Amino acid sequence: MTAPHPRIVPQPGVMGIAPYVGGEAGAPGANRAIKLSANENPFGPSPAAVEAYRAAAGDLALYPDGGATELRRAIAAVHGLEAERIVCGAGSDEIISLLCQTYAGPGDEVVHSRHGFLMYAISARAAGATPVAAPEHDLSADVDAMLAACTERTRLVFLANPNNPTGTLIAGAEVARLAAGIPERALLVLDSAYAEYVDEPGYDPGAALVAAHDNVVMTRTFSKIHGLAALRLGWAYAPGHVVDALNRVRGPFNVSAPALAAGAAAVADGEHVARSAAANAAWRGWLAARLARAGVPCTASHGNFLLARFGEEGPASAPEADAWLKTRGLIVRRMEGYGLPGWLRISIGDEAACRAVAEAVDGFRAARA
Repeated sequence: MTAPHPRIVPQPGVMGIAPYVGGEAGAPGANRAIKLSANENPFGPSPAAVEAYRAAAGDLALYPDGGATELRRAIAAVHGLEAERIVCGAGSDEIISLLCQTYAGPGDEVVHSRHGFLMYAISARAAGATPVAAPEHDLSADVDAMLAACTERTRLVFLANPNNPTGTLIAGAEVARLAAGIPERALLVLDSAYAEYVDEPGYDPGAALVAAHDNVVMTRTFSKIHGLAALRLGWAYAPGHVVDALNRVRGPFNVSAPALAAGAAAVADGEHVARSAAANAAWRGWLAARLARAGVPCTASHGNFLLARFGEEGPASAPEADAWLKTRGLIVRRMEGYGLPGWLRISIGDEAACRAVAEAVDGFRAARA
């Protein structure tokens, strides 16, 4: 850690931020690593998106369309939304940061569930605001607890549904109750990064609530089911007054031209999305059952990952399991940063990856028996 400078001091709260640490990408000593630490799509992006990206290479000397016009139109057409209510960003991470920068500051509070995405608290602190973690119930967001955590200082309330890293989902009626109950001066941000993986009847990622309220925002990403994590592309659907404010704060060319082109092609390829979602559902269920049979229970996940509990004999067993998996070239995500030291998050890979995880966990449990 670098020593602080005696005169040049960051804004209050910045040095209190624990830097975000992404999932590991390699396993020293392994001949071939299978990365299951970052919830990436094992099938990659749509071929149409790859072709659009390549085609954009001839115009790299030109600035991109600062208004993301074609991408917003493509998103609106696919999802039945109003293009003028869409804002695009360099990943939904940037949208989250912009919302905190725009609506929260010193003296304000940002509410999120206890095990919500780490970027909520990081972005709140970076804006000078105070993050407030509401207790959860069985690793699932608790609407009553979130409402109780709200005060007159609350400016933003973040809810990921499904949640990362727990994978849990709360019912639409509960989300609507949260939207109706937050303070008048607060925005509810529905982070729906994993929406395409949900197969619950009646699930709404947030568009209906955005239409019904003037203080609800939905964020989405191209990093998960669309397989464009390397391009950093996300978007928000929001009331007009929020769109106007975000467009004043964001950079004028915050999304690259290749990302805009690939995103428009990706969102239009419904067959690729459907195939990815179907394969994920099948192998998520298979792997959860195999892990449960090995004595490793998982939360009821609605994303493209499982949160697996290895801590029945104490939190130390999760790091031991992680080390065991690494020696077999399997890279998963440890959860100490989320306050879940007895758990590992395992992305759902293809068939070969899921079978390899199941066999490795069987071996780990047998070795400890």
